[in-house]
Amino acid sequence: MLIITSEFDAIRRKRCIFALNMPRHLLIVNPISGTQSKHGLPERISARLAEAGIDVDTYVTTGPGDATRRVRQAVDAGEYDAVLACGGDGTVNEVARAMCHEPIPMGIIPAGSGNGLARHIVIPVDPVLALDAVIAGQVCECDYATVNGRPFFCTCGMGFDAAVSDRFAASGKRGRMSYVRSTIVEFAHYKPEHYVLETPEATLHRDAFLVAICNASQYGNNAFIAPQASITDGLLDVVIIHKADALRTMMLGLDMMTGLLRNNRLVETLRVPRLSIIRDPGPAHLDGEPTGDLGTRLDVQCVHGGLRLFVEKDKAPFRPIVSPLEYYLGSMAISLHIK
Repeated sequence: MLIITSEFDAIRRKRCIFALNMPRHLLIVNPISGTQSKHGLPERISARLAEAGIDVDTYVTTGPGDATRRVRQAVDAGEYDAVLACGGDGTVNEVARAMCHEPIPMGIIPAGSGNGLARHIVIPVDPVLALDAVIAGQVCECDYATVNGRPFFCTCGMGFDAAVSDRFAASGKRGRMSYVRSTIVEFAHYKPEHYVLETPEATLHRDAFLVAICNASQYGNNAFIAPQASITDGLLDVVIIHKADALRTMMLGLDMMTGLLRNNRLVETLRVPRLSIIRDPGPAHLDGEPTGDLGTRLDVQCVHGGLRLFVEKDKAPFRPIVSPLEYYLGSMAISLHIK
């Protein structure tokens, strides 16, 4: 009996030591992101991570800025080994703001409408499958950017896309179809604006339909605004879409969804570490979230390697994105032995 008790105590001590050594992650969940219900999702995430020996504390946000406040509190207290953002690009932005230049990594669990940054780094859009990157533990030091001191991680836009973001947010409806409706309504009356772009090499004057400053390659939903963008090169892709007639402008949408926007004659792309943009007052967005008027001068800078992200193991997420159409055509060429 004493031997049995002794063995039981030894096993219990081992379990206690294991529990003390378990990684502990903070899970931030935005319950209203995207269009799908989050009911039961935090429990499924916690169960999957527990199977991998990771302990999870869950925090459900209650409003704008809540995620940033909770993560800053956790980071300052040194409570966790990693922070996970479960939501859309707005949630990712709020969490990442508090994670810049911190030693612990951040994981993305896509649960939004677009999931632009997650798609760029090839994280599965299924929230549970996305946990494979967290469990594998492979971390990459990624870039982010600031505009007038405010950080963004995917895209910053002004002009038409910012006007669409404003309309989309005001509609109170989420999802791809709502975004498409907002785009069509805004397109019917939008007029190009004048921009002055001051880069390290030159000062440019442009009348543009929109100007997008891209750290990553897409807005979300595989809409590739900057197909060649990388979030590890220390540079920003500045995409200028020039004004044109309605038909040619509408065709830009098709090129964006196929990853071929860079070949369109209406598109001009700069690749710079920093720039300033001077324009008339107007809307802007950071990672798809309306910011209101940022002023008439926007100072933008890339911050190299300032954010540690979990990425998919044994994948190369930061090479230039290959669009679905290019991939399909390439596969056909291989099968026909003509490539």
